[in-house]
Amino acid sequence: MSSEKVSCLIVGSGPAGYTAAIYASRAGLKPVLYTGGQPGGQLTITTEVDNYPGYPEGVQGPQMMMDFEAQARRFGSDIRYGLATKVDFSDSTIHKVWIDHDHLVEAESVIIATGASAKWLGLESEQRLNGHGVSACAVCDGFFFRNQVVAIVGGGDTACEEASYLSKLCKKVYMIVRREEFRASLIMQERVKSLPNIEILWNTETEEIIGNGEVTGARIRNLKTGESTLLDVTGFFVAIGHQPNTDIFKEYIDMDGAGYIQTIKGSTKTNVEGVFACGDAQDNIYRQAITAAGTGCMAALDAERYLAERGLH
Repeated sequence: MSSEKVSCLIVGSGPAGYTAAIYASRAGLKPVLYTGGQPGGQLTITTEVDNYPGYPEGVQGPQMMMDFEAQARRFGSDIRYGLATKVDFSDSTIHKVWIDHDHLVEAESVIIATGASAKWLGLESEQRLNGHGVSACAVCDGFFFRNQVVAIVGGGDTACEEASYLSKLCKKVYMIVRREEFRASLIMQERVKSLPNIEILWNTETEEIIGNGEVTGARIRNLKTGESTLLDVTGFFVAIGHQPNTDIFKEYIDMDGAGYIQTIKGSTKTNVEGVFACGDAQDNIYRQAITAAGTGCMAALDAERYLAERGLH
């Protein structure tokens, strides 16, 4: 097994990881960044990004992440392909992270930027049309469906929030709910039920999303009657939750019930000294590229201060 020692290790890429690398490099921390299993994060499966400042004409998600990576490399970030598979944070002075099971990195500071993955329905058509009318983020992509008819799947707070958001942009929103009641908080339920252009389809599941290159409809089935119906929609949103990619840290890092890393208010500090968390791995509310980038900046600054206070930088 090979090993090395570094000052600052960044685990994960995407807006949070790459921004942390930019700031850490400029601070002279000589960061090493491992991209994880999906280099660039969720934005690499996103088509048009229209809401990130600095791109007045919009930008393709993969291109945006290539720009982030290039900027991080420009300042000297050591960006490598590899997946963190095990950690040992029992020693507060040195943090051990294994990459692809056989390479040990001993880091004086660690920035966790592993993100979160959207939960999907598991349909072949859903993955085939992902980024071409299928989306897991209404705030990101709702603008592209202005004055159109769309569907959204889910019955929790996130689904209700996103349905409410879409109702302000779209002509009509079908809300597909597997049960005969919401799981959302009462206030969110009442908000959705009060909106005239949201039609709630109870006891319903999605059989297939229709389209070749773009969404043209969705076939749904009523779980009580067994009847299938075709919805005439041009957009299909999945809002059944996200899963933070934080499992390998659970033994050492404090998390909430869903697995999101808990950070000290106003910072990116975790309960382990020298370990910081940023981006969607610790954000279950906003989950936007710009907020992820902001916390990536915070994590690098927090790591720099931590190392300076201990005479390590």
